[in-house]
Amino acid sequence: MDIDEHQQWLVNFYKQRNWYDYSPFIHLNFLTEEVGELARAVRAIEIGRDHPGETHQTPAALNANLNEELADVMDQVLMVASQYNIDPQELLQASQDKLTARFHTEN
Repeated sequence: MDIDEHQQWLVNFYKQRNWYDYSPFIHLNFLTEEVGELARAVRAIEIGRDHPGETHQTPAALNANLNEELADVMDQVLMVASQYNIDPQELLQASQDKLTARFHTEN
């Protein structure tokens, strides 16, 4: 599945649950929440959590959680992009163009 296909699948999924109708502002709040969960996942891998209410996780479980949280962040970015009719391929190209121009690289 490519990013465009996933965005369309995601939009359909959200529409079925009436979540798509939330404003981009609400989706931005969801994105912020997911970034916090991503930060917690990275912290758990890098320095541990040392939280008395949590059980020790294996490296595989920590990496699975990291993948899940990265996907959640990506999904919220794709939702906001969809609500503003922004093609995710254009986002990828804009990122590459900006970095190439800023740092004068060739690829």
